[in-house]
Amino acid sequence: MEAVPAGARGWVAAAALAASLCVLRVPLTRTPWWAVALLAVLYALCEYAVRRRSDAGFHPVLLAGAFLLSPAAAALVPLPAALLVPVEHEPARLRRVWRAARPSLAAWGASRTHGALGGPRSIATADFPHALLPAGAAVLAFCLVLAALDGGILATAAGVPARRAWRGLFCRSLAPVAVHGLGGLMMAVLWRSPYGPVAALLVLLPMGVSGWVFAQYHRERAAHQATIRALVQAVDIKDGYTRGHSERVGHASVLIARELGLDEERVEVLRFAGILHDVGKLGVPTRLLRKDGPLTPEERRIIELHPEYGHEMVRGISFLGEARAAILHHHERLDGSGYPYGLAGERIPEAARVVAVADAFDAMTSTRCYSRARPVEAALTELERCAGSQFDPRMVAALVRALRRCGWHPAVTADEPAPGVPAPAPAGGPAGAHR
Repeated sequence: MEAVPAGARGWVAAAALAASLCVLRVPLTRTPWWAVALLAVLYALCEYAVRRRSDAGFHPVLLAGAFLLSPAAAALVPLPAALLVPVEHEPARLRRVWRAARPSLAAWGASRTHGALGGPRSIATADFPHALLPAGAAVLAFCLVLAALDGGILATAAGVPARRAWRGLFCRSLAPVAVHGLGGLMMAVLWRSPYGPVAALLVLLPMGVSGWVFAQYHRERAAHQATIRALVQAVDIKDGYTRGHSERVGHASVLIARELGLDEERVEVLRFAGILHDVGKLGVPTRLLRKDGPLTPEERRIIELHPEYGHEMVRGISFLGEARAAILHHHERLDGSGYPYGLAGERIPEAARVVAVADAFDAMTSTRCYSRARPVEAALTELERCAGSQFDPRMVAALVRALRRCGWHPAVTADEPAPGVPAPAPAGGPAGAHR
């Protein structure tokens, strides 16, 4: 618990206090405790099953409770799950409090919104399509509460700047919660029907299948990330002078992509392209990668094979998409004098033009065995000088704008020279003249 920032502990405590105030207002005489208990047990079982496969929440039962119960009673439903479902990471107690407070407040907000719009009456009479309006508003309230709480924990625990902490959280949660909301609405309508709660439980079967599919997607994504990490670590071990270079090129590629207004799916692909652009160096002799001083023409020809080696290595990884073309062509030049195929202008894939700028920028701002790091402004000036001949001017301008707005903190990736050994000379030659 000591490792958790004080601001994050305060945020969790405030959420827990707010949830407690919501729960304490339960009307003892009119609350259907058997329904609260049944929904709480169902939610705990669903959470246990889902969290064994992924960290994604499973909300149909919670939203059904918001549609069927008073706000205070609905806020009680997630509490047993927070106590019973195992917590894998420390601090366990703080995580349990957060797991209880977060869905409790979201359920309270959804139930309050649903009740204010006459939702319970439309569910009791199965009044469609009028029942959809209060249910949809409740789903929006549920997402808003979750986004507000999650943004706060990102800002206080992870140190994410406030202007970025809440960005996109609501939109990302809306689609899955809307699907769960429809499931919860079907549960609530069947619950109030002559068929009773038993029929309502049947809704959980298709929802459980969809949750399993979603968990499969998360596992596949985790496997992709593990594959990429393993490849990058292998390159870093082989070429210790450029340790961290791949991650920084991936970050710079993301900055350029977002500045160009690309959609998030392509941004993610370009991050993969930047991270894996040098994976072909696994096929290059280590003595050449770590050689002090200039390479001979023959040695340079061997190193210039690394884009083709890299493309062959990732050819069968389908999820990389256009990142594979970026790996193959990130050393092409706009004037056609690059390698491996001497492509020019628009014939060079857009992803490769993005990675080329990101790669050259990090190479110039990092110390290596054969060159000393340049200041960021000097590197940007060099990129602008070579724009139009070596680099796409649009990509250079995007990186310049992004860095002027966000800044850059380049890390020195080479070992410090030993006493008595001269430091490398400042980098010379055109931008991107690196290995």
